[in-house]
Amino acid sequence: MVEWKNLGDIMQIARGASPRPIKNFITSDEDGVNWIKIGDVSPNDKYITKTNEKITKEGASKSRLLHSGDFVLSNSMSFGRPYILKIDGCIHDGWIFMSGYKNSVIAGYLYEVLNSDFVQKYWRTKANNGGAMTNLNSDIVRATSIPIPSLEEQNRIVGILDTFTDSIENLKQQIAQRRKQYEFYRDQLLDLEGKPTEDIKAIGDYCMMIKGNGVQKTDFVENGIGCIHYGQIYTHYGSFTYSTNKFVTKEVFVKAKKASKGDLILTDTSENVEDICKTVAYLGEDDIAVSNHALIIKHEQNPKFLSYSTLTKSFFNQKRKYAYGVKVTGIKPEHLARFLIYLPSIEEQSRIVSILDTFEASISNLEAQLAQRQKQYEYYRNKLLTFE
Repeated sequence: MVEWKNLGDIMQIARGASPRPIKNFITSDEDGVNWIKIGDVSPNDKYITKTNEKITKEGASKSRLLHSGDFVLSNSMSFGRPYILKIDGCIHDGWIFMSGYKNSVIAGYLYEVLNSDFVQKYWRTKANNGGAMTNLNSDIVRATSIPIPSLEEQNRIVGILDTFTDSIENLKQQIAQRRKQYEFYRDQLLDLEGKPTEDIKAIGDYCMMIKGNGVQKTDFVENGIGCIHYGQIYTHYGSFTYSTNKFVTKEVFVKAKKASKGDLILTDTSENVEDICKTVAYLGEDDIAVSNHALIIKHEQNPKFLSYSTLTKSFFNQKRKYAYGVKVTGIKPEHLARFLIYLPSIEEQSRIVSILDTFEASISNLEAQLAQRQKQYEYYRNKLLTFE
């Protein structure tokens, strides 16, 4: 029988503290104390190993000084996500800290428990106020009950789960390496530098551009005629697709601008230069509706080749030249028509596409393995920690 205890009974839990005004205490001096901010970590991190800023010793005396091995939780952004400190440092009031736990639990076990479904669900439920998410406060964390098996059992559980996390990390590294290779060869094959002058063409020389229209998110239906909304180009689609994930009625479709098999659909509005002109080649058989804030590009080239070409460094440099706007970034069709790309014969386009498709398939296979391994890890983590 495993005993359950509240976190507040086995460790110290409290919020960080922010000295005021902060600007009087932040320093880049080597003598300063690490100033740990939420921006110093990403959602996939487990440890905090460095900080971008420091705080003066005077400021540190008015903050919370933590030590390597302590835990911190975000009480707002990245809600409830735990991180283990590998450095000493001060935290502001956007963090909750946990320390003094080592007599009851080992760090690896505590990390797995805090990430478990039952703890995360408990925190979300308790911090939910009429549908609006509020901050995760220290009292909620203190009242969280977790299972405390023997230290031997904790080590056994961590050993099993570490096998999964090691495998996950290995797959992530393989994906990163394969992506790096893919990007290198893509730019070698498609960038303008070193290409014959006669094979460098302006987009407006070989295509016709049509602005999408007439499709709103409120028009989506469960079943109907396919459509691509510009927002989904950022979140759902890769370089090409054979189908859509959204549908509209026949009435909406009739009024909308349409893309046919082989057309490119390119966003002309974004929040930044990096994302503007995100492109998907539509390869499905049936015509589909296209929303506003997107351009339909009709052409007689290899659609995958053109889509891959929008990912190159030379294409990005042209985006940076012509994109306009501050809060919202846009690109005008007449400016896009001036963009230059490498456009060899159809036969050469097909050869290059086959090379890049091989990389895409390899990366997709690794990503599928990663998703499966992640699912296995989460399943066994939750199963091991219920102690049923």
